[in-house]
Amino acid sequence: MNNAQLADRVAAVRAFNRLYTGVIGVLDEGPADAEYSLPEARVLFELAHQDPLPVTDLRKRLDLDAGYASRLLARLESRGLIERERSGEDARRQLVRPTAAGRDAFAVLNHRSTEQIGGLLRRFADEDQQRLLTAMRTIGDLVGDRRRDPVLVLRPPRPGDLGWVVERHGALYGREYGFDDRFEGLVARIVADFTETRDDPRQAFWIAELDGERVGSIACTRGPDADTAKLRLLLLEPSARGHGVGKRLVTECVEFARAHGYRGMELSTVSILTAARSIYRAAGFELVGEEDFDDWGPKLTDETWRLQF
Repeated sequence: MNNAQLADRVAAVRAFNRLYTGVIGVLDEGPADAEYSLPEARVLFELAHQDPLPVTDLRKRLDLDAGYASRLLARLESRGLIERERSGEDARRQLVRPTAAGRDAFAVLNHRSTEQIGGLLRRFADEDQQRLLTAMRTIGDLVGDRRRDPVLVLRPPRPGDLGWVVERHGALYGREYGFDDRFEGLVARIVADFTETRDDPRQAFWIAELDGERVGSIACTRGPDADTAKLRLLLLEPSARGHGVGKRLVTECVEFARAHGYRGMELSTVSILTAARSIYRAAGFELVGEEDFDDWGPKLTDETWRLQF
């Protein structure tokens, strides 16, 4: 990234900051009510969710230096919203808790904030609300404290999912490996073939979600003979890497094939997909054939892998 690109990206972030602070009203009225500053409202929020709270913990959560935190708490205490006391276990530690008036003030702030944000969301259709929430989760994942244990769910496809599978295959493999639109066309044909026989009990399709966001896919279809299943359309978003999603998808697909009477499974991949090849090998697949081709743009080596049950 050169200096010009960095300058453009910095400008884009600053423009977003100006837009969002205008949307939530921070520049005009504060977070929910002009009677309280944003730091004061944040203190009341933290105390409403942990009572009492050590002052040192409060400072860490809000990233406050000791002097500013002391002045902030003094203002709230003078207004009768909080009270401070020494810890019974360690006299060196100071605890802070909300008073009845402080809890009442938070209830008002919380209600007004809920109404304000609800009003913002109601401006959009449900689909656009989901897009907005997904974008917010993405920002939170990248700049906040990343969750170490996101919830992984494998589910059947819903309307719109199969189109997403085609689009993401085309976009990801085009960007990362230079595959052209012929590869996306192949994926579309595989998806179309699946939908035409979707009632076949010996085939299945899974969409992987992490914390409610689509991050991957895989399909089990009939293979070259009645005893062999075929693993197809393994996809993993870059954001999902490192969470075991690919391994879980392959395991689910293999176990489905085993449970539905197949005696083995095969798949086709290309040699440059090293991460996928590692997953296949770990699942017990063995490389049984190779062939050079350039059907999707770059010169590639097509590989056939098989697993016997």
